[in-house]
Amino acid sequence: MKKVLVADWLDKYGGAERVISLLQKTFRFTETYTLTCVMEPDDLQKIYLNQAHEIKTTPLKYLGKYFRLFFFVFPFFISRFKIEKDADLIISSSHAIAKGIKKSRDSQIHISYFQARNANYIWDQAKLFFGKGYYFIYPIIAILRKIDVMQAQRPDYIVCNSKFVQEWVKETYGRDAAVIYPPVSLSKFELDADKEDYYVAVGRMAHIKRFDVLIEAFRENKKKLILIGDGDLYQQFKQNLPDNISMPGFLNSDEVNVYLKKAKAFIQVGIEGFGIASLEAQACGTPVIAYRMGGVLETVVEDETGIFFNEQSPTSLNQAIQKFETQNFDIHKMRAHALQFSEGRFVAEISDFVQDKLNARH
Repeated sequence: MKKVLVADWLDKYGGAERVISLLQKTFRFTETYTLTCVMEPDDLQKIYLNQAHEIKTTPLKYLGKYFRLFFFVFPFFISRFKIEKDADLIISSSHAIAKGIKKSRDSQIHISYFQARNANYIWDQAKLFFGKGYYFIYPIIAILRKIDVMQAQRPDYIVCNSKFVQEWVKETYGRDAAVIYPPVSLSKFELDADKEDYYVAVGRMAHIKRFDVLIEAFRENKKKLILIGDGDLYQQFKQNLPDNISMPGFLNSDEVNVYLKKAKAFIQVGIEGFGIASLEAQACGTPVIAYRMGGVLETVVEDETGIFFNEQSPTSLNQAIQKFETQNFDIHKMRAHALQFSEGRFVAEISDFVQDKLNARH
């Protein structure tokens, strides 16, 4: 049986790409369809593991890392792909538009795994992405929303990475969906009771992560923060940082592990569809301080593995940090909780789901 993978784009190796890597390992796709691939060879190797593979892209590849500026043509290009007719199974990993791929024959099965609320830049986070320009380009956004809803009807089945995303899919696209929590590579994240006096946050430097709120909170509280990751906003955030905040840039998982396991707490200010990094922290026995919305409500147990704050503001976050510093957390309970989200569980659940749908067709 020929199986192909569809991804939005391949640029940085983060949480979504870790899921793609395990999907590749599980199903051994022979082809990937993606808008563009600007990922470093070493990161591509993490996904495809020396397997023979063809990556098919679009003219957006000629824009290099600036492809996001042309977000308004993403739906057009995903529809222009021609899936090979001899492909039997299509699995798309979608946080934006991958779900919009067209089948080349009705008997193909398309299962779309939603790694987040799709196309956040035209839906929930549009005002954050476009700022004051939002109202000027709203007519374009309104058109893109209609197209996005239409393209969301193309998959035969949708699987979401959390109940939070599942509810959003029902409300936005009118589609029912299953839930399979994504895999967390917990074996790399070791339990450590010897914590040091700093907080840590990890993620791509993008508007939706709300690292701006995090930086302002620590500018006020003067506590030590290590902010790990890179992305479009890295240089902007790096400017005029106070001495108590450090930004080491992108680090590999072993380096991230060192910071996570020694931190007093892991902080998440953005709204994540799931949030793999928060579970990696819990696997190290590091509590989580998170904004009370999104998939984190399904992965953090309040007052046992972390605490929540109610507003994406420096004041609300600092109040949560003050509360956190009066509490004690059982590191063994945290790790036991995180182990429920293992890679083995994901492989078993997604394999069973796919096989069930294939059997139903035959």
